Amino acid sequence: MAGMLYLVPTPIGNLGDISIRCRETLEKADFIAAEDTRVTLKLLNHLGIKKPLVSYYEHNKGFKGEKILQRILEGQTCALVSDAGSPAISDPGETLVKQCAQAGIPVCAIPGPCAAITALSVSGQPTGRFCFEGFLSTARKSRREHLQALKSEQRTMIFYEAPHKLAATLADLSEAFGADRPISLCRELTKLHEEVIRTTLGEAVTLYAQQPPKGEFVLVVAGCAPAEKPPVDEADAVRRVEFLMAQGLSRKDAVKQAAQELELPKNVVYDLSLKAADD
Repeated sequence: MAGMLYLVPTPIGNLGDISIRCRETLEKADFIAAEDTRVTLKLLNHLGIKKPLVSYYEHNKGFKGEKILQRILEGQTCALVSDAGSPAISDPGETLVKQCAQAGIPVCAIPGPCAAITALSVSGQPTGRFCFEGFLSTARKSRREHLQALKSEQRTMIFYEAPHKLAATLADLSEAFGADRPISLCRELTKLHEEVIRTTLGEAVTLYAQQPPKGEFVLVVAGCAPAEKPPVDEADAVRRVEFLMAQGLSRKDAVKQAAQELELPKNVVYDLSLKAADD
C-alpha cells in the first residue's frame, strides 16, 4: 500500500510560528525531504525531533524525486519542507507534488507560513485580487518579456527578491510600470528587523541607491489602474435599440443585445430607450 506525501510549511523567520499540526506531522513521518538539510536540522533540533533527512532541491530534484517517490510507493510517509514557508510555492516541491499526483499518491498540504500572503496582508495594497509572480528571471530578455506581459495587469502583483538583486529589479519594475506605481517593500518578515516600506517605485529606486538593502524582500506592487470608459453615447444606444426592434426583436431582447454590443449596463440602455419612447 502506498504511503503519503505531506507538505509541511516551516516558519519564515519566527520559530514560534510552527503549528502543532506541523510538529505532529514531522514527528510521525518516516522521513523528511528538505531543501537544505542543515536549515531543517536546526528546526528539528529546536523541536526536539529526530528523523531521517534527505536533500531535495532544484539541482537534484530529478533523481532524488524518483527515489522519494519509490519510498512512498513502498508505503513510507514523507514530509516535504522548504527552507522557509510553504513547500511547492516557488519551490522545487512543485515537481514532486506533480509526480505524486501522476502516480496516484495522496498529497496533503498543511496550512501555515507563506511569505507572499504575509506580505500581501500587511502591504496596504488591494488584496481582493492578486497574482504571485515569484522570482524574476536573471536573464535580461526573459525578465523584460515577463514584465512586458504584466503591463496591463490590474491585480496586485507579488514578487520575491534577494537583497543583492533588489536595486536592478526595482529599476526594471519602475521602467515597466512607471515611477509613480505604488509598491510595498516587505523585508525580514516575522523576524527581529521586520520592516514594511510603502512608497512608489521611483522613490524606492532612489532609496536603495542611497542605502544597501539587507534581508530577503517580498515586493507587493499595485496593479495597473483600469482604463477609463468613454462616456455613454445616449443617441447611439437609443438608435441601436430602435434598429433591433425594427428587425423584430422585443424591447427586452433589443436592449440586451445593444448593451452587449456597446458594452453598457442593461439597465442604462433600457432607461434610455424608454425615455426616448416617451419623448
